[in-house]
Amino acid sequence: MSNIDVHQILPGMIAAAKGVFDEKWPIIKDYAEAELEKLARTLAQIEALKLSGQISDAEASMLFEMQKNTARAVMLTLQGMSLLLVEGAINAALAAVKDTINTALGFTFL
Repeated sequence: MSNIDVHQILPGMIAAAKGVFDEKWPIIKDYAEAELEKLARTLAQIEALKLSGQISDAEASMLFEMQKNTARAVMLTLQGMSLLLVEGAINAALAAVKDTINTALGFTFL
């Protein structure tokens, strides 16, 4: 049974990213929410794959980095978004759910 509930972790991720994007939030809101949901779903999928023994810790990290890179690339396509801003928002979103994710996966993942 999955401990990572996308619907429980997503609001905190969005709130954290919104705080970083600040006045740019209206510009990036739709994209950020969609990409953060994909990140949350990837985290839940990684947990399921780890629990079933289908992937190693290294594979879990690689899978997550690929999704994180995609989210970063999508958000960077919008005018006025810098790498520093987007990276800060993603990091804030992940920090908001770090304890939940690390506990669910059983190792320091985030």
